[in-house]
Amino acid sequence: MKFFYCTIFFLCSCASNSGVVPIGQDTFMVSRQAATGFSGSGVLKAEAFREANQYCASENKKLQVINTTEAQPPYLLGNFPKAEVQFMCLNPNDYELTRPKLKKGADSVIELRQ
Repeated sequence: MKFFYCTIFFLCSCASNSGVVPIGQDTFMVSRQAATGFSGSGVLKAEAFREANQYCASENKKLQVINTTEAQPPYLLGNFPKAEVQFMCLNPNDYELTRPKLKKGADSVIELRQ
């Protein structure tokens, strides 16, 4: 029985939320990680976006997403679903809000040697 409670405690305590973390001038990051591999990263990403939006709104600014990342399966041995959002909080009339700058990074890089 003791093992059961320890296991439950361990699984519940592994979920993490970074909160809003400054990573540069007017630039921030929020991350979410699930406690197990049984939840999808889409929900985590949505929660991170909500927190980023709320943070910018509290500053009377608008959210501009810079980059998003998600952990890739298989979700084993501590590689649980994770989502990270990097963003800026900009004034409502800022030109940077006119067009998003989202770019998907390369999944793999091929190096040719001669």
